[in-house]
Amino acid sequence: MSGRRSIGHAAGFRSQPVRRSGSGASAMQRLLRAVAAGRVTPREAFERLRVLPYEHLGVARLDTHRVVRRGFPEVVLCEGKELAHVERIVGAMLGRLDTVLLTRVSPALRRCLMARFPQLRSDEVARLMWWKPVAAARRRSGAVIPVVTAGTADVPVAEEAAVTLQVMGYRPERIYDVGVAGVHRLLHVLPRLRRARVVVVAAGMDGALPSVVSGLVAGPVVAVPTSVGYGANLRGLSALLAMLNSCSPGVAVVNIDNGFGAGYLAATIAAR
Repeated sequence: MSGRRSIGHAAGFRSQPVRRSGSGASAMQRLLRAVAAGRVTPREAFERLRVLPYEHLGVARLDTHRVVRRGFPEVVLCEGKELAHVERIVGAMLGRLDTVLLTRVSPALRRCLMARFPQLRSDEVARLMWWKPVAAARRRSGAVIPVVTAGTADVPVAEEAAVTLQVMGYRPERIYDVGVAGVHRLLHVLPRLRRARVVVVAAGMDGALPSVVSGLVAGPVVAVPTSVGYGANLRGLSALLAMLNSCSPGVAVVNIDNGFGAGYLAATIAAR
């Protein structure tokens, strides 16, 4: 690749369970203890703390304080960003955060980033890339969150949600191809859904599955309309409107094909 090298997809990271204290607060506590023990000078501590609100990288303003506010670091949408800009952002994040997540990573961008940052992991179906220290990757909340699809064509969106949950420290339980055209398939797995704190449901076509699931479980349902379907599906618009008009209470709807947003929201709900 030469010249401007623009990349037309996204990238994604992974992290530990969302908690109110967050890993950023833990990092500050470790830093303060290091100052008290004399391992770090006050000047060095000041230099680290002064970039907490954000760090201006020229091409972006890295929100290094977000992990303290939200319990999970800033996530980078790579779609539409130039390669040089993504590399600048990722390089800064790897040096400052304990988790890095990139979404919508194109094959071309993935190859470039793997060459530059071999420590990154990737999932081609989910179009995500991430980094997390081995010790942090082993820390999980233990909560299982089902990720359900109406059909096999919805799997790429569901995988974006599932891998996001995994990066955030939860255990996604994949339950695919249980749409309303054969509702007996859904009823067969219903006990697994009823044990969950929250359920993610991805569906295209008529978008009916989240309403059905919501009517059968006690917990909230995060609905993801997908762009799967014939002409009148309008690239997911009909599924989106159907989910927004659900007669079953407790359904929260994210944008079309936004598996990352669904996984993030489900993790936030489970953390509470």
